[in-house]
Amino acid sequence: MATTNAILTTPTKTPTTEKDTSSSISKRHHPQSTILDPWNRSSVSAAEFKNRFEAYNRLQAATVAFGEKLPIPEIVALGGQSDGKSSLLEALLGFRFNVREVEMGTRRPLILQMVHDPTALEPRCRFQEEDSEEYGSPIALAAAIADTIKARTDALLKKSKSAVSSKPIVMRAEYAHCPNLTIIDTPGFVLKAKKGEPESTPDEILSMVKSLASPPHRILLFLQQSSVEWCSSLWLDAIREIDSTFRRTVIVVSKFDNRLKEFNDRWEVDRYLSASGYLGENTRPFFVALPKERSTISNDEFRRQISQVDAEVLRHLRDTVKGGFDEEKYRSCIGFSALRDYLEVELQKRYKEAAPATLALLEQRCSEVTADLARMDSKIQATSDAAHLRRSAMLHTSSICSHVGALVDGAADPAPEQWGKTTEEEQSESGIGSWPGVKADIRPPNSTIRLYGGAAFERVMHEFRCAAYSIECPPLSREKVANILLAHAGRGGGRGITEAAAEIARAAARSWLAPLLDTACDRLAYVLGNLFDLAVERKHHCDLDCARKTEDMDGYVGFHAALRHSYNRFIKDLSKQCKQLVRHHLNTATSSYSQVCYEGDFQLSFGSGANSIQRFNQALAGSLCLELSDGGAAFCSEITKDQENIPPEKSAQETTPGKVAEAREAPRENQMTVPETPSPDQPADGNYRIKKEHGNCMEIGVRKRHPRLTGNSRNLGGGVLIVSGDTGARSGSTYSEICSSAAQHFARIREVLVEKCVTSTLNSGFLPPCRDQLVVALGLDLFAVNDENFMDMFVAPGAVDILQNERQSLQKRQKILHSCLNEFKNVARAL
Repeated sequence: MATTNAILTTPTKTPTTEKDTSSSISKRHHPQSTILDPWNRSSVSAAEFKNRFEAYNRLQAATVAFGEKLPIPEIVALGGQSDGKSSLLEALLGFRFNVREVEMGTRRPLILQMVHDPTALEPRCRFQEEDSEEYGSPIALAAAIADTIKARTDALLKKSKSAVSSKPIVMRAEYAHCPNLTIIDTPGFVLKAKKGEPESTPDEILSMVKSLASPPHRILLFLQQSSVEWCSSLWLDAIREIDSTFRRTVIVVSKFDNRLKEFNDRWEVDRYLSASGYLGENTRPFFVALPKERSTISNDEFRRQISQVDAEVLRHLRDTVKGGFDEEKYRSCIGFSALRDYLEVELQKRYKEAAPATLALLEQRCSEVTADLARMDSKIQATSDAAHLRRSAMLHTSSICSHVGALVDGAADPAPEQWGKTTEEEQSESGIGSWPGVKADIRPPNSTIRLYGGAAFERVMHEFRCAAYSIECPPLSREKVANILLAHAGRGGGRGITEAAAEIARAAARSWLAPLLDTACDRLAYVLGNLFDLAVERKHHCDLDCARKTEDMDGYVGFHAALRHSYNRFIKDLSKQCKQLVRHHLNTATSSYSQVCYEGDFQLSFGSGANSIQRFNQALAGSLCLELSDGGAAFCSEITKDQENIPPEKSAQETTPGKVAEAREAPRENQMTVPETPSPDQPADGNYRIKKEHGNCMEIGVRKRHPRLTGNSRNLGGGVLIVSGDTGARSGSTYSEICSSAAQHFARIREVLVEKCVTSTLNSGFLPPCRDQLVVALGLDLFAVNDENFMDMFVAPGAVDILQNERQSLQKRQKILHSCLNEFKNVARAL
């Protein structure tokens, strides 16, 4: 450890002349010889020493209880489970309480506050209550200490459902034979989890210990047993990651007596004690040996054995090793007493140096807590002030609405990875499921990416278009076609077949597209409904980032419930309105007065296979076809190759209506033919055509005109022959022509709805109201009421109680911090 470090100086090797070597070593390497124990000093010096230590102990207890983060000088003990850390803690305490067995099972840090009290002839140990600065009753039996530590650890881990916890246990030990010292004992490093623990436990322990040791105001006390060579140390690299130069690290070689038998000559001892090849020239570790006897002995005997082991180690180095060792350099580094005195003096020096900065921080925190308490008082007072609550609630509502608008327009805060949803998650969590009537697996571009807000809205719109274009006009039985066709043919006029096909298409569109439109509205409403929680989270982050002191509405549960209910009702009303609008468009497009089915370009619609593929590809080439998810290129190529969501092209005999291979002109009525002698069993050959004149059938041959068949016309009743049997499946049959024409009409209706009506209606029906009308709608719903009804939202059970509990906690924190502040003022005056 470098001597230039102002934060911490362990015994170091410093070049000096022979003249001043003795005095320099005595100052740097023999702190125990130059600094007496505090209770042996003058009464004034000892009192100052004790007051400063007690002030920091109380401040440390307050920081643990209230979660304050103050840079209090502290010692953190680190090491593996078998490196002697627990034995060192017992030696510092001056008595045993089986901490070794506890350490093997504990997964929480333990803060040991050792207080030297000459009147405490027996140890007095008390544990700080969880989430409080108060200490419990003293524990008389040493064995009960270990049980308490283990019980508290198990209870917290069970509650948090974790394998380790960084929340410390605080134990205060008052004893006549312990130093004034505070050490944070951490769980020992392990290579493998115990039976019944998660496999990640070793990594969690390492991560937690690093976080505890990282603050620069903490001294690291790293233990490693002497049998481990520096070059093969398992945990030394982990310490280097925290403190690369060991400037604030005290390295302790434990179980030093196990290594003594390997030393024969002085140079061997000196080379080992220097450790310069691995720790650096200026870093000197401590070498400690402690009693190995674990039998039940008295506390006095335990302390006597500690002193005896120290003496035996020094006697062995002096008498057994040839030439002894360099006492001038290394005497202050050998033995438990040397380490104990060094830690106590070093911590007290840190306390003294940190007192001014700690005093300034305490004054700042006291001012902040006082301001928080004043705000809490005004907030409690405002619970009965309707005007103040209206203003605060309006500002909160307006902020939520503005964030909803920002999310609709496009935003990436909060994190989409956490708050966004994939297409599959939207379907499952909304409870809506797949698109009704669609058998194909609809996977729009970016379906695996987590989206929300405007992006998720556009993805659902694109998914709706893909689903709509994947629905075909369902095939009808001959009986249904005959019932519709014959009824239209019997009404006279020249458009019987066309009218019949159009009516079939209208009925199919109403039956199959209506559920699709309702589902689209429900899915879009679900996407917009999720924006409320996102807006609340976004507002919270913005307030923190901007450090704005906004009106805190967290305690008003009733108001938040009313706000959420009003927002959900607004979205539900939008969905209802949009459903009515798109149903109106559907009814208009499928009305008998609509000319959609008779437009001259309907042959160019989705009725033809080539044009259907072109239209579907155009749908995929929309705004959302910028595929961003994994495998996007494969998806787009698969569309053109396999025509996903579109049945493959077939021949005229095999193609499903609406998906014929080639578009062909609809047959005119004067080209429809019947045989000279109509018969239900005779196919309607394409060489015969029908011409209807005033409700009568006119037979015209291929090349030759025949006389009017009045008798046959009477038998036909002015209608059209529907042929059954196998011959009816031929391309020229009336049934096939009607089905093909109906499929074309259906495709035309679908195209008009999707491209010209529904898409724009859903966009204008959902998005502009969320941007422009939301704040007005919520304001009218929540605030356009009298004070009595308005205050009902702010008298929810427990709301005021929560505020009162927060105020009491702030008052308690203020009292403790002011007490600590007064103590540190007294400490500062004595410096």
